Amino acid sequence: MASDSNFSRRGFLKLSAATSAAAGFVAGCEATAPPPPAEPPRVALDFTRSSGALQPDEIVRAACQFCNSLCGLQVHKKGGRIIDIKGETADPVQDGNLCVKGPMMAQIAYNPHRIRTPLRRVSGAKGSPDSRFEPIGWDQALAEIAKKLVEIRDTTGAAGVASKTSGRLVRGVGSIIGRFFDLYGSPNATDVGPVCNDAGGDALAWTFGLGNFTNGYGKDGITGEEDLGSSRFFLFFGTNQAETHPVTFEHLLRARARSGAKLVVVDPRQTPTSAFADQHIAIRPHTDMALVYAMLAHILRQKLYDAAFVERWVVGFDALVKHVEAQGFSPEWGERMTTVPASTIRALAEAYAKARPAAIFCNAGISHQMNAFHTYRAMAFLAAITGNVGRPGGGCNFMHNTWPGDLRLPKIRGDVPEKKGPALLGPDTFPRAILDEDPYRLRAVFLMGNPLVDGANAARVRAAYEKLELLVYPGLFLEEPALFADYVLPIPSVLEQECVYMRRDDRAIRWSDKAIDPIGEARPDIHFWINLAHAMAEVDKKNPPSYWKDNLPAAWKDYRTLWDEVFVKNTPGMAGMTSKRLRERTEPLRWPCPSADHPGTSTLYLDHPSWASVASALGHAGKRFFTPSGKIEIHTPAMHEKLARAGHAALSPFYSHPEVGAGVPTIEHLAEKVPNPLHPGSSTPRVKLGVPPNEGARAGFPLLGMIGRPSVVHFATMTQWTQTGKLMNGLRLVQIHPSAAARAGIRDGDVIRVESPRGVITATALLFDGIREDTIFVPNFFGPAQKVGDDLGLPRYEPANVLVDERHFDALSGQQAYKCFACRVVRA
Repeated sequence: MASDSNFSRRGFLKLSAATSAAAGFVAGCEATAPPPPAEPPRVALDFTRSSGALQPDEIVRAACQFCNSLCGLQVHKKGGRIIDIKGETADPVQDGNLCVKGPMMAQIAYNPHRIRTPLRRVSGAKGSPDSRFEPIGWDQALAEIAKKLVEIRDTTGAAGVASKTSGRLVRGVGSIIGRFFDLYGSPNATDVGPVCNDAGGDALAWTFGLGNFTNGYGKDGITGEEDLGSSRFFLFFGTNQAETHPVTFEHLLRARARSGAKLVVVDPRQTPTSAFADQHIAIRPHTDMALVYAMLAHILRQKLYDAAFVERWVVGFDALVKHVEAQGFSPEWGERMTTVPASTIRALAEAYAKARPAAIFCNAGISHQMNAFHTYRAMAFLAAITGNVGRPGGGCNFMHNTWPGDLRLPKIRGDVPEKKGPALLGPDTFPRAILDEDPYRLRAVFLMGNPLVDGANAARVRAAYEKLELLVYPGLFLEEPALFADYVLPIPSVLEQECVYMRRDDRAIRWSDKAIDPIGEARPDIHFWINLAHAMAEVDKKNPPSYWKDNLPAAWKDYRTLWDEVFVKNTPGMAGMTSKRLRERTEPLRWPCPSADHPGTSTLYLDHPSWASVASALGHAGKRFFTPSGKIEIHTPAMHEKLARAGHAALSPFYSHPEVGAGVPTIEHLAEKVPNPLHPGSSTPRVKLGVPPNEGARAGFPLLGMIGRPSVVHFATMTQWTQTGKLMNGLRLVQIHPSAAARAGIRDGDVIRVESPRGVITATALLFDGIREDTIFVPNFFGPAQKVGDDLGLPRYEPANVLVDERHFDALSGQQAYKCFACRVVRA
């Protein structure tokens, strides 16, 4: 379907006047309509000037908590209260823009549903909406939690306690939690990475040496030249940046208007991103790995690779050539796997290889596949053999959860207990440990985030948390996890604390000043964990009080002290990132930044003298790439041996989800558990790759479902607690192709049921001929506790993830396969 030629960024961005590049098409690709012609700049008039009520008496510079565009906020205050939020105009990437979510930060802060005091469960079954809580003092709550932690440690072992962080946390909280768990002796201080995007970071680290986005937005301070804005070709796999990264995507569109760069979007459905693309390629879900290998096969056979770069900087190129031939990869093979025509694959491969520099972008559309790690690795090969690594405008820009430098703490004083594992790889492993005691019994969880909505097979997640002995939930609202909690603790929003936030995309750090005092008795997460350590000092008879208090001192509750005196001093590559310097900047500062006069690093692995100081600061003196060989590693015997122990390979055959069918090979998870080669200390099932498809897996379920973000309006579940979020996008709208809908007797706007072998949800049908006929798109992040929509007459929904089988996951990174499940739709 041709895109709407009147599509406008102003639907989701404020103050932007830039437009996208004129049309250009790669031969053989299904094309959307060209973007509209450039409009003349428009001047936004400010009618608040001289307004007694609306003219601010104070403006605080802060950072947006939502998505990864990391927008600077100008928080306007009057009489001590927030009256408006505007974008940072002095940041050349942001260019004054905010998406619709920026002003919603005030609705989070002043929300009438905020938790204002610590609460303790007094009655009601766990998970029941009839759960009753009573206020409790912070000190008493901490004392009771500490007492329970000691009891668990001294009876069944410290591994029975786990924590799960979330993307809402300010930078550094994970380090503090990690220190607490080191002192306690549990290996289970887990983060949100296996839910979000760990696979991309894992693949980058194994191939190049660092698990980070390779390039940056805006000008590189070293060269003075545009980085990603200088790209000649943008290749987007499974990433809808117009809705997930709107402001940085708009920056790329402005650059594209100047450069004429091509944009190709590979996605089973058309999106607001593909509306700006030169081409949209509607791939079969869960087969991106096959498309990339088919592109590689064509590039290799036509010798379109950068031979000089490969000779100097790539290890394992010959093994890649042999692998492609042995597996029979080709554009024709790719067509059978992906349904993308072979002619389209050849044209795409040639356009990407010849465009240099060319940039690949990926997000959860790739991460949430069973072959996520190997798919990302194949994309890294694509960039490597075409010489698109270590150069401005190129690279592998994979969304990830690798925080720069890990924000390290000083060495622990005293001896810590041995951690008895294996460690649980992410929160999706918690239900198995709770319900099945596999690999051991999990008794207590500290939960930051909402696995009751975003966890795989939500019905099983619910059953697990009903059984949990202790659940501590620090949060903003009484979301779904709060109804399962024993203690609910109020935490502040970003505007209520001094902190740092990060654009995970390009390692950009922005300081956020406190705009208002915390609401009610809210305390920052860092305060909670340090205070809990001090409560442990009062009840832990195995260690002296100094063990807890000296290793998590009260002085660290001052964020500026923690940042400057701890993180900056102990984390490699951060010497130039002091709070003073960050606070003085209107744009973020990118890590690595090894000295006070260093401008920050945009392009990683740049063949430039400046890279030497970065490499040295990170402990890799003399290296360009931080792998064992100092080069890009596609295949080495050591790498292959590590992966082979788990049934994998450095060069993997193609496989996909068991429910894809249609002749597409799949994977089998065996009963045997082995050490995880990507995450030491955790275990993973040994696998068998290239298993013939089970063509009966979709019997009675003819469609493939994908789960993803509802729209630009929402970020996780937080925005579902705002009036704006519910007013603009309060219905769960499932996208269905008109032909598929007609076969099911469904009309646009009908209330429908989406059914999978695991569960059922209700939604509203949105007929859309921009999605594949065999595919539906199901928005996530709706949940049964979201009371904000009640006054608007909106339904409360079951979590979308009741449809997903938790047994289908990437056995290496831990990523769940949210982008593929067999399903059907019926009228409700």
